[in-house]
Amino acid sequence: MERTVFSWKVTGSDGKKQTAASIQIAADANMKNLLADTGFQSEADSLGWQIDIPLSPCTRYFWQVTIRTDAAEEICSDAAWFETAKMQAPWTGKWITCNNQEKRHPFFEKKINPSRPVRQARLYICGLGLYEAFYNNERIGTEYLTPYSNDYNEWVQYQTFDVTQELQQKGMLSVLLGNGWYKARFGFDAHKDTGFYGKEWKLIADLQITYTDGTSETIGTDESWCVRRSNITFSNLYDGEKRDDTLPKLPSETAASCAAPKGTLTARMSLPVTIHEIFEPAAVIHTPAGETVLDMGQEFAGLFTLTVHEKAGTQIHIQTGEILQNGNFYNKNLRSAKSEYLYISDGTRQNITPHFTYYGYRYIKIDGIPDLQKDACKGLALYSNVQQTGELSTGHALVNRFIRNVRWGLKSNFIDVPTDCPQRDERMGWTGDAQVFSPTATYLTDTWSFYAKYLYDMAQEQKALDGMVPHVIPSSGVKGCSSVWGDAACIIPWNLYLFYGDPHILADQFESMRGWVDYICKVDGTDHGWRRTFHFGDWLALDKPAGGAEQVLGATDEEFIANLYYAASAGIVAKAAAVLGDTAMQKEYDTLSREQFDLVKKEYYSATGRCCIKTQTALILTLKYHLSDNEALVKAQLTKLFDDNNGKLQTGFVGTPLLCSVLSDHGLDELAYRLLLNEEYPGWLHEVKLGATTVWERWNSLLDNGKISGISMNSMNHYSYGSVLEWMFSHVAGLRVMEEAPGCRKMQIAPIPNWDLRSADASYDSPAGQYVSSWKLTDPEHLDYTVTVPFGCEAQLLLPYAPKELYADSENPMFAETENGKCILQPGTYHVSYALTTCLKKHYDLETPLQELLKNRKLADGLKKMLPGELLYQPERSICELAAKNRKKISAAKLKKLDSYLQKFN
Repeated sequence: MERTVFSWKVTGSDGKKQTAASIQIAADANMKNLLADTGFQSEADSLGWQIDIPLSPCTRYFWQVTIRTDAAEEICSDAAWFETAKMQAPWTGKWITCNNQEKRHPFFEKKINPSRPVRQARLYICGLGLYEAFYNNERIGTEYLTPYSNDYNEWVQYQTFDVTQELQQKGMLSVLLGNGWYKARFGFDAHKDTGFYGKEWKLIADLQITYTDGTSETIGTDESWCVRRSNITFSNLYDGEKRDDTLPKLPSETAASCAAPKGTLTARMSLPVTIHEIFEPAAVIHTPAGETVLDMGQEFAGLFTLTVHEKAGTQIHIQTGEILQNGNFYNKNLRSAKSEYLYISDGTRQNITPHFTYYGYRYIKIDGIPDLQKDACKGLALYSNVQQTGELSTGHALVNRFIRNVRWGLKSNFIDVPTDCPQRDERMGWTGDAQVFSPTATYLTDTWSFYAKYLYDMAQEQKALDGMVPHVIPSSGVKGCSSVWGDAACIIPWNLYLFYGDPHILADQFESMRGWVDYICKVDGTDHGWRRTFHFGDWLALDKPAGGAEQVLGATDEEFIANLYYAASAGIVAKAAAVLGDTAMQKEYDTLSREQFDLVKKEYYSATGRCCIKTQTALILTLKYHLSDNEALVKAQLTKLFDDNNGKLQTGFVGTPLLCSVLSDHGLDELAYRLLLNEEYPGWLHEVKLGATTVWERWNSLLDNGKISGISMNSMNHYSYGSVLEWMFSHVAGLRVMEEAPGCRKMQIAPIPNWDLRSADASYDSPAGQYVSSWKLTDPEHLDYTVTVPFGCEAQLLLPYAPKELYADSENPMFAETENGKCILQPGTYHVSYALTTCLKKHYDLETPLQELLKNRKLADGLKKMLPGELLYQPERSICELAAKNRKKISAAKLKKLDSYLQKFN
């Protein structure tokens, strides 16, 4: 749906709230030629104000917002602009192609000779599989992998480039085409280098020139364009690229017209994919195997540039990998992906950079350059232009490294599509990974446009599949669907609505959301058919050890998970219908949701409220969806499961993203922190200690000895388990998005301090403005806390472990308005220091119950050596109690030694 929506934020105002706003839209940057003026309106919504204005194609518009505040201010923004694409305007250019039997990638070229001084020039272009445009051999724009990845059978994106500066002189317009997602192997079934969507190079372009005298002309692609062959002889996303500079020039060809691709040519939705960070190699490694390997110091996704000056005919072979094994280069976990670059030198000095592929890597092995210098190579991090919105740091070095790892996992897997991994023969938009990570991603970055494009592609795929959501989007021929994964169709739009407060995402995706639930309903029928289809379940959980190190299926009943998410998605559709004002639809899906929840409760819970599935994930889901009437019993069940597993997690793709948030929501903060801070396997910090610079796919991707656990499915760069950062933003720092106040105009702020973490500093530049929450423990009993609430917003602050008398401090503006033990904060920055009602550092002595002592893993290691093993099976007793009943096994001397040992941890 086409609509024009404006949004804005206010900083530095004396006022606290907006009282009215107006928007002016003009044809010029000086805002003289006004096309629309709303006048001041009190109902103007800064989160998204739709203004109906007729727009013309290929036109730049300028706009300003002016707001009035409750401090009698009138504040005017600078002029911003947006530009329309071709819209419904016809294309002058035609789709053209060349001889596709020739493997050397083509340049399509046209001489451009502007007849008069140029005021403005735009290039509207789409090339399949991938394209890069040049003018006089200079690259146009900074984007890579255009026209990006989508279901080309449904729609094909074109991009717009401002080439006004380039067209100030005559020259050659050249477009180099590669293979990409469209024309080369991609997906699980693509073992040969043939594309799922097409088999020939295709190009369409319109170069629209406006002269200073007001006249214009459009130069489009047609048979008058020529084809020149490049020195690139091979490219695909998995295997890399080949370039041979010794090849002779081939005769020029004439372009030929061709059929359009199946999909509708559509203006871009994809954000630009560009180079961001540039990495200098951290080290040159000469391995025991005699290899020359560059360590970039950080795993990332992208390209590289390498300076080469070797004699003619020299072959340079470049390979990338994520890890070393036995000190040597290693890439067997990439499966069939060669992930390489082959270059044959013509004897001249060249800076080589791949065009039509990308790599997920930390290490580069280079053969063919005898005396490789470290400064000859640079790593180029490539990802979509998502703006950073969230910052988070703590007083714990390993946690901070983990936070950085999660951010790099996001960057590596936000190359146009939210992919699972960026390195092996996959790199696909797995819906389950995208779904579980979407809240974390949205704390870290502005994901609206990125996910909107992904969800649009999802909806297009569903139209051809009767509502089914494929495992991956775009599907690229990958068939099948699963609960949790397909439920991304409902969960991601709802998450975006909660964070951004804009109901348009629900309106745009409602048929997709509803279509998914209706598809499940058809499969389910009257005999639970949905439960009996294949589901990934709690993928990669550790509670089903029968398959060994490479086991993929968890122990939680897949039927239980499938039915539960069916109920949850139906409930989301009902809530979306309510937001959109469709009461009939709301009632229909609310009824369906309640029916399915009741079925789950009836089948999987005892009369006393006990969950009959004894796994951590099942109990986490029970608490999240309030499936038991006896949550005290469920928490006791869950706590026992963790105690029985030495306080360690066993959860997979379903349980892990929910784990810590659900624990904290139910008062189990200590357990949540214990899981986060665990430095042993399995745990987030365990991989950090083993050298991870991104987040692993599996808890045991590497074993303790540094050996890879298996190669059938093992990535060192998956972001899914990094979803625990949602809990760190929402609970550790306390910045919680409220369902009753979507868009973050109102937030609940309830930080949870922890002595081992010492401090947490978080900021979130929400759609409504930037919130800050910062706490520091000066000692185990005293807290410093600072919070900032942005203009036009309000926060409900619940201070942790605060004495009641603190709220009576009339001199501190933080306590000017309180309600039910919460501070109601208006815009501004507030600070408080106070003594806690409890000591946050554990004190250990001989009277402490054994189960509490064993929760401290470092303490427990020594204790297990000092106490007889059979006594450890009485965790509810203290050492004093054990000694009183076991004088022979715990003598007075040993008791004294134990007491001395415990004091070391106080």
